[in-house]
Amino acid sequence: MNSQNTNNKFKLVLSVGDESGIGPEIILKALCSDEIPKNIEFIVVGSKKNLQNTYNHLRSLGLKKLANPKNLTIYDLEFNSTESGYKSSYGNSSFHYLTKAIEIVKQYPDSALVTGPICKKSWSQAGHDFAGQTEVLAKLCGVKNVGMLFTAKSPITGWRFNTLLTTTHIALCEVPKILTKELIHSKLDLFKEFCRTYIDTPTLKVAGLNPHAGEEGILGNEEKDWLNDALITWNEKNKDIKLLGPLSPDSCWNSSAKAWREKDAEKHDGILAMYHDQGLIPMKVIALNYSVNTTIGLPFIRTSPDHGTGFDIAGKGIAQSQSMIEAIKAAIEMTNNSRLLNTH
Repeated sequence: MNSQNTNNKFKLVLSVGDESGIGPEIILKALCSDEIPKNIEFIVVGSKKNLQNTYNHLRSLGLKKLANPKNLTIYDLEFNSTESGYKSSYGNSSFHYLTKAIEIVKQYPDSALVTGPICKKSWSQAGHDFAGQTEVLAKLCGVKNVGMLFTAKSPITGWRFNTLLTTTHIALCEVPKILTKELIHSKLDLFKEFCRTYIDTPTLKVAGLNPHAGEEGILGNEEKDWLNDALITWNEKNKDIKLLGPLSPDSCWNSSAKAWREKDAEKHDGILAMYHDQGLIPMKVIALNYSVNTTIGLPFIRTSPDHGTGFDIAGKGIAQSQSMIEAIKAAIEMTNNSRLLNTH
């Protein structure tokens, strides 16, 4: 692949992710989907040999609707598969696919990045000490304040469902130690700018940390001691934002489920969750395969399917590609909105 191509066509760079998982399969399925615009230049970063082998294998299983790697633009990277074990080998290659993809997307102003799923343990075994792809993106882009946001567009109502995580890949016992007023403010700042690519005056909700948002200190003190005040002081500086919370986490997403299903339901623009599973459980239950992971705060749009490597079904031809399709569609839509509003 000639990475110096000066073609002004919108480019979408895809890193394959862990090739021992379902990444190659869902990419080949997604790239021939009728839902994907035809005027996009795709650059796939991975092993051409592995993609071709995946294609041949899936065809042998009877699958016909697949993109043929021979017709794709592939930035071909090959690594020694015997260098320190099976898992660490795939961890090493998936790490370098990501770093090369970041390098490529940074070359083009009209581009976005979609990343395939990776295995964090395989990264660690290969000597790449990062909690996930979000942390690599932040480091290589020189950005400190990034956000892990999950977004999904309802196929029923067209409403975009957004959940931002305040803390990400950390143990649950560490969450109360990490949460601060400053962290909440920084995430709300990111969330506000993201939502403004869709609406001028967003409505944001904030989930409490404790059950029933602490119940006035009976079930936890964080809300009473500092979280309430943190939201008030931020909202005073951002009066154009309707901010609700902290809300009881067990009911905070009820309105999201309603807005996902019903066109005339009251809509909100985003919910800030305090920790990973608090936000991801309702997101995945409500949006199912339409949920997409995106990193906000970067100089470009990055999205990813909202699922893991699927090692247990890899090679069986049964991996669903809807989340990868949605990740591609979201990357295109977000980049277009960001360019139009001069925020990208």
